[in-house]
Amino acid sequence: MNSTDIGLLNEKPLHAALKDWYGRPDDRLEVPVDGYVIDILRGDLLIEIQTGNFSPLKRKLSRLLEHHPVRLVYPITGEKWIVKLPRRRKDRAERRKSPKRGDILNLFGELVSIPALLCHRNFSLDVLLIQEEEVRKYRGRRGWRRKEWVTQERRLLGVLDRHLLEGPGDLSAFLPEDLPKTFTTSDLADGLKRPLWVAQKMAYCFRRMGLIDLVGRRGRWNLYVLGKNAGRGA
Repeated sequence: MNSTDIGLLNEKPLHAALKDWYGRPDDRLEVPVDGYVIDILRGDLLIEIQTGNFSPLKRKLSRLLEHHPVRLVYPITGEKWIVKLPRRRKDRAERRKSPKRGDILNLFGELVSIPALLCHRNFSLDVLLIQEEEVRKYRGRRGWRRKEWVTQERRLLGVLDRHLLEGPGDLSAFLPEDLPKTFTTSDLADGLKRPLWVAQKMAYCFRRMGLIDLVGRRGRWNLYVLGKNAGRGA
């Protein structure tokens, strides 16, 4: 059994379903390239699907980008149904819709790991807004830090929308239109109508990409202006 076969055996349902959804008839799957196994090879384009943290991919992507165009596909859960498997044989599974809804701004929670890569001419990021089903299994009490119900698998139900980001300028559309000329992350949070931590992660990414520049302080807040890359793209 080679490394490609082992990778397929360990593949999670959501990852496999996204690969099927994203793939085209002429694509090649699980292809070795420069010492790494690539999810999809489409001509010269290397396509990686990541359903979790970006941090483990940083080294892999950086090396592949030296010689290849690379696209990272990342799903954000727009709508989710939670399925709890029966605890006992006589019980029935429970299914309910989660009130939580994700959107494109959830991207910045992961993008903080690799913000500079979006400035690379060979890199693109395809963000999919999906419907998914999260299947949970009862595991009982396993220490005070652990929950009684754990996620067994995630299943793709559908794709609601997508955003192809091919450079820093494509992210400019996510900035509020009514930002003052100089602004803080507090101003940004107010404009986005999001918690401060979301604005802070966005500001970190945007500063690394040249979309905003640090120009001083206002009390305890860093003060920013739009940078040279803002306004290009989407």
